[in-house]
Amino acid sequence: MIYLDYAANAPVEAPVLDAFLTAEQTFVGNPNSNHPAGQAALAAMERATESIAALLGAEPNEIIYTSGATEANNLAIKGIAYAKRHTGHHIISTPLEHSSVGGSLTYLQEQGWEIDFLDITRDGTADLQQLRELLRQDTVLAAICAVDSELGTIQPLDKIKAILKDYPNCHLHIDATQAFGRIPVSFAGVDTLSLAPHKFGGLNGSGLLLKRKNLVLEPQLHGGGSTTIYRSGTPAAALAVSIETALRLALQHRAERFEQAVLYNQMLRESLIRYTGVRINSPENSVPQILNLSVQNVRGTVFQRMLAERGGCVSVKSACSAQGTPSGAVFAVSRDRKNALSSWRVSISHRTTEDQLSAFLQIFDDCYRKLTGKEGTI
Repeated sequence: MIYLDYAANAPVEAPVLDAFLTAEQTFVGNPNSNHPAGQAALAAMERATESIAALLGAEPNEIIYTSGATEANNLAIKGIAYAKRHTGHHIISTPLEHSSVGGSLTYLQEQGWEIDFLDITRDGTADLQQLRELLRQDTVLAAICAVDSELGTIQPLDKIKAILKDYPNCHLHIDATQAFGRIPVSFAGVDTLSLAPHKFGGLNGSGLLLKRKNLVLEPQLHGGGSTTIYRSGTPAAALAVSIETALRLALQHRAERFEQAVLYNQMLRESLIRYTGVRINSPENSVPQILNLSVQNVRGTVFQRMLAERGGCVSVKSACSAQGTPSGAVFAVSRDRKNALSSWRVSISHRTTEDQLSAFLQIFDDCYRKLTGKEGTI
């Protein structure tokens, strides 16, 4: 098997799993329970939360634990919209967003909110001039990903923050799911920010939402007490410990892993561009861990299936997106529906080896010849 789908899911790092197992077996009490076992679990959770906050440039009371980035995005987007419904019903986003953002916006639109989507320029970034034109006094939210999951494009967040300063009613939500561990991520100037530890060596089923301490959200889950009024549920001390470990490891090794990914990305680009039917969709300013491409006149789902039969693991669009439809992100950049239908994604990590990439390129060549009837390269 050649696993090249790290943007969908990354294997848990051994120290993260060890930390989780140790904490799960050590802290057996409910952190909300008023007895020694509960107090020990609460203390462990508070230590982890303080460390997480320090690592992310936030305060401990700005950390909300969730089941993943999907829940975090839903809580941020719906929570802000409903809390600010007396201020306005206008929201701005982009066609590059994950389905958990798009789905939340569709839901709100059906409830009466007005949603505008920014155009995407040829380099994959949001049209900032259009952002200026669309902003209104009743705009309550801008939801923009730091790095999109299909192309890997890095959005100019500092410029977006500067534009929004003139609109105090408009809150900024950043989905940093594909950014953290790959590029620097800052909570400065942001109202809410979502993370998914399973993208950088953490455990599936855990997530984070950073929320400014003075920002009010409408809770989406109601019930028992937790670490915050904004998200009910029994606090999971072991998951908090595992998240802290994953964050620390990802930050510690980010620079070296980035440089390695640059070399591998260059290797893939130089090899694939030799094929006359291949089009590289990821702009040059994308993160090196994500490379999106299309093979002319071959549906992405068809190419992906043939690669899978030979042990190659890649994705067509985001793993959470509806399959069999054009990639919205690729269409936004290329303006070509056929190209968007033909697109698929390779995503690598520090676990990827040069031998794996060489093996992938060999099976790619075989699939290309069979599906296009062409000789491989120029």
